Amino acid sequence: MFKKILIANRGEIALRIIRTCKEMGISTVAVYSTADRDSLHVRFADEAVCIGPPKSKDSYLNMQNIMAVAELTNADAIHPGYGFLAENAEFSDLCAQYNIKFIGPRGHMIRAMGDKITAKETMLKAGVPCIPGSDGLVADLSEAKTTAAKIGYPIIIKATAGGGGKGMRIVWDEAGLEKAYTMARTEAGASFGNDGVYMEKFIEEPRHIEIQVAGDQYGEACHLSERDCSVQRRHQKLVEEAPSPFVDDELREAMGAAAVKAVKAIQYESVGTVEFLVDKHRNFYFMEMNTRIQVEHPVTEEVMDFDLIKEQIMIAAGTAISGMLYFPHKMHAIECRINAEDPMNNFAPSPGKITALHTPKGYGVRVDTHIYAGYTVPPFYDSLLAKVICRAKTREECIVKMKRALEEFVIEGVKTTIPFHLVLMDNEEFRSGKFDTGLLERFDYVQAIKESIVEI
Repeated sequence: MFKKILIANRGEIALRIIRTCKEMGISTVAVYSTADRDSLHVRFADEAVCIGPPKSKDSYLNMQNIMAVAELTNADAIHPGYGFLAENAEFSDLCAQYNIKFIGPRGHMIRAMGDKITAKETMLKAGVPCIPGSDGLVADLSEAKTTAAKIGYPIIIKATAGGGGKGMRIVWDEAGLEKAYTMARTEAGASFGNDGVYMEKFIEEPRHIEIQVAGDQYGEACHLSERDCSVQRRHQKLVEEAPSPFVDDELREAMGAAAVKAVKAIQYESVGTVEFLVDKHRNFYFMEMNTRIQVEHPVTEEVMDFDLIKEQIMIAAGTAISGMLYFPHKMHAIECRINAEDPMNNFAPSPGKITALHTPKGYGVRVDTHIYAGYTVPPFYDSLLAKVICRAKTREECIVKMKRALEEFVIEGVKTTIPFHLVLMDNEEFRSGKFDTGLLERFDYVQAIKESIVEI
């Protein structure tokens, strides 16, 4: 087992990793930018070293500085958390070069799934269902028109190096193809330095369902069931839950088996997530694989009563996974992401000083956060402040518990997404479980928030 782990991240995920390391008897090293000097992960780690100024490229993305700190502190492993360098194949390779264990997949595994075209080809060979689409990148507008006609409208154009909804356009008919194709390539080039795009059939009324997976160094793999991530805004997840109110036992078994095929196809090592789009007829299609721990991993932990960060560290240390880690669902869990954003103003970022804070408590309520009263939310990073995770025996009980927890959650000094989540918990479509990724396009949450304020 490792003696000392450097955490190449910040915020709540850095704290989450530190806590598990302490329970495992492993020393921790925090790295931080000058903007995060007063962050809790700096305070609670055994050692902490500044790695640069506020901008991510000069600190949390500065591989050389991070490796220098790892050598300076004699760390024998690095945990990247999520975001930043978590899915950077070059960084994984660099760790191997310096004989420091990267707690995640090896570089070639990240590459196999990092490029969406390569990933799709790999999945097709493995027998994993994929969305009908172009054979590789679409070179020009002429090819785009031919391919779209073959697939059939509506289609979606995606950046091959993309993520977070960038370089992505939905096209309903040929009249809108030229503009969408040009805009997608331009945005992809500006965002990722790669303007390559591909095309797929657009799945109407889709659910976004992901399967939590784990693979060890000995070729074994398993899944820990699904999470439903269909509540999204501009392809960004806002709420996640397990089990999905849409997935039945037959679909769960089929998706789980397909996810394990995906893991074994690249001999994946670590925990990760295989993401699928599921249409209204319960046909499912591979979308992508996230080769890291997910923001929403606590949902699975609460339902399965299982520490995924610990499992990730154990796998990296050479421990074999304990057979099929999947357990039948006995509970339901929901996670709401609390961001420093103003839902009344198109979710505009709201950095600043938190003047007052009270976090919800009680049976079945978990809050993963790095904030405190007096903490200044910096404008340089992701706006995530906290994750509220509630667990109960049924989905209905879980929604009631979440609403109670959100009502109890007080954050003053910055705008947050708490008002949005509160009205979502009362939304009939959400409560029924009969929703898809287009829920927020149909839900006038701004008006609902205004009405809730009037009621108070």
